[in-house]
Amino acid sequence: MSPNGLSPRPGNWVEVKSQQEILATLDARGCLDGLPFMPEMLQYCGKRFRVATSAHKSCDTKAGSVTRGKALGMKDAVHLEALRCDGQAHGGCQAGCLLYWKTVWLKPVSNGDSAADHRRRRLGDRSAPAGVGSGCTMDALARATRAPSVEGPETDERYSCQATDLPRATTPLQWWDPRHYVKDLTSGNIGLLKFVRYVAIAAYNVVMRLNWRGRPYPYVRGLVRGGEKTPSVKLDLQPGELVQVRSKAEIMRTIDADQRNRGLWFDGEMVPFCGETHRVLRRVERLIDEKTGRMIKLSNDCIILDGVWCGGCLSRDRLFCTRSIYSYWREAWLKRVEDVKQVAPVREPISSSLSR
Repeated sequence: MSPNGLSPRPGNWVEVKSQQEILATLDARGCLDGLPFMPEMLQYCGKRFRVATSAHKSCDTKAGSVTRGKALGMKDAVHLEALRCDGQAHGGCQAGCLLYWKTVWLKPVSNGDSAADHRRRRLGDRSAPAGVGSGCTMDALARATRAPSVEGPETDERYSCQATDLPRATTPLQWWDPRHYVKDLTSGNIGLLKFVRYVAIAAYNVVMRLNWRGRPYPYVRGLVRGGEKTPSVKLDLQPGELVQVRSKAEIMRTIDADQRNRGLWFDGEMVPFCGETHRVLRRVERLIDEKTGRMIKLSNDCIILDGVWCGGCLSRDRLFCTRSIYSYWREAWLKRVEDVKQVAPVREPISSSLSR
């Protein structure tokens, strides 16, 4: 149970507190327990949303980090349905990260609430908010989107956000510690049958990795030999177009032994989507490097598909992570669907159905 008594179970309706209430919980850097509240989140103040998942577990994706690919634990936080960062205060970053919400930034919504009660809350509750911060101003919140300057020859702008500061807001989890897996189940993030299925797969993979000839599931092996260039395909895909993900066998012929095509990694979490049809959400041209905070401009094609993200079900050491990071696709891994009438039904992503 969180400090303000809010239950973070998926499906619960909550209301985001007013701007004034939330600012009062933050420190001078715009953070609570090390987690930044970002300007992109202000647009949701006073509005109601459903809890998607408890955000007690995350993962580190920073290159070179000692905990890269490992599970991280966070206290008193949730993800709300479909609320992702639009990057407007961070140079137009197109990563579309799922937002973290500390439970003290939210109010429980009762079925008995009247319209007048809801209107009064939207105008702002003048009572003292629950929080441990010393207070933050809007100007300080805006300044906090930029990382402090560092000495050296590099003068390019650096950003600070929930993704870059995630290690400050979390603690490392051990993959063998059963407690966070129990919480995955008891929090309502995942149903019992799916829990048993993916734990069994994880156990099988542990055994497979003990033998150098073992084949963990899903087995991904790039077929492009060392020294050869991985192939490039130009489709010029645009948002809204329907595409079909190529088969696993086809994709294996486009990646090298490191599972990469021109530097972009094909993750095992992407295998379940092979052969499926999805809609292009957007082309990704710029992203914030989570390690350095610098904006990266992508020179090669990079596509994200609507509703397709990492499910955290087939990953090593970070089972049931809830970050739901969008999967990045090369156009060589996709093919355009010409006839919409013959399109197969679009399957719901693994991560969006964990609690069912």
